[in-house]
Formats: sequence, structure tokens, C-alpha cells
Amino acid sequence: MTKLTKNKKLAIAKVDFTKAYLVDDAAKLVKEITTVKFDASVDIDVRLGVDPRKANQMVRGVVTLPNGTGKQIRVLALCTPDKEEEAKNAGADYVGLDDYIAKIKDGWTDVDVIITMPSVMGKVGALGRILGPRGLMPNPKSGTVTMEVGKAVTEVKAGKIDFKVDRYGIVHSSVGKVSFAPEKIVENVREFIAVIQKLKPTAAKGVYIKSIYMSSTMSPGIQIDVKSVG
Repeated sequence: MTKLTKNKKLAIAKVDFTKAYLVDDAAKLVKEITTVKFDASVDIDVRLGVDPRKANQMVRGVVTLPNGTGKQIRVLALCTPDKEEEAKNAGADYVGLDDYIAKIKDGWTDVDVIITMPSVMGKVGALGRILGPRGLMPNPKSGTVTMEVGKAVTEVKAGKIDFKVDRYGIVHSSVGKVSFAPEKIVENVREFIAVIQKLKPTAAKGVYIKSIYMSSTMSPGIQIDVKSVG
């Protein structure tokens, strides 16, 4: 069994695992119990009352967090030459097509998001075996396959993220950094939950959002009162 460090023990002592905290209190507490020396991510796990094995209960969507994620998002724009300037001006870190497709085939995937155009999906689709397992495959539903390449790049850089319920019925997402003010973390959480609420499948019965937990890198999880987020 892993031995708990002094800081870990102190962090655990501050959390009451028998209660569900108001989201405002959870945002303050997660900052207090984070002991790592870097600017840790603040994450939430939302357990949904859905059966992801059924197509009509799949929950997947995109959200633009009002305060961003705090992460430096590396964006690759796979586009035709006439769109390259637009992508560069919007802040894409890498711009091109055939040269980057060749690099990816050789194993390069040092990016966080790939944005492309419908007209070149034939070429990009051939990279599915490489990009799919890494969650990098562009998808029209997430807005990463579009003719508005510049707009898509700008949105991703501003904090737009896509999410998908996993096979256990849980949605995981980063909603900021520990360095964020508590109210900014709360704003991001509320926006994220609001989008999930809008995506409730009509086939889902019973309680839709069963539980919400907030944590940071290496911290204990804090249960949030679902009603305090709405």
C-alpha cells in the first residue's frame, strides 16, 4: 500500500467525504487541498444516468468555457493552401496538409487538436488508426471539420473543448487550473453542466446527473451538490 505523505494526509483531513459541497465551496476547497508544485488542472467527473452502449443514450458535445482551460492548446490545421493564411492568423501552431499527413503517418502526434476541412477528409480519414486512439480524429460534430477553419482555431484556443461520455456513463473534463480564482472555476463548471443538461437524451430515464466530483491533479475528489450547479 502506498504510504501517504504529510501533505496528502493534511489534504484528506480537510475534505468531508460524507457530504456534498456547494460548488462555490468546492472551488475554494480544491485550491486548498492541492499540494503539487505546478499549476495543476481542475477536473470534474459527471456520472450520468444513461446507458452509453445504446446509440440513443450517447452524450457527446462541445462547450466553450468562459474562462478557458488554462492550458496551452497546440492546434494543427490540415487545410488547403487557400486557407493556410486564415489558420495562421487565427493562431494555429501548425498549418499544412500533405507534409503533416506524412509526419503523422511516421508517428508524429505532438498536438492537442486537429482542425480540417470537409474537402480533405478523404486524406485525413486514412489517419484514423493513428489519430482515433489518441482522441485526435477531426469530427464534424465537435466543429473540427469545417470550412470556417480560422473561426474553429480561434474557438479552440479560447477554451472550446469536446467531451464524450465513457462506457461507464461518466463524462470527464478539465475546467481550469488551480491558479484560477474560485469564481472563474465555478463559471466554467456551471457552463459545462449547462451544456450537458441540454444534451440529455430523450431515451434517458430517471435521474440524469447522478453525481459530480471535482478534483485537481493528485488531490482527493470533492463531491458537489448537483442542485448547487444548476
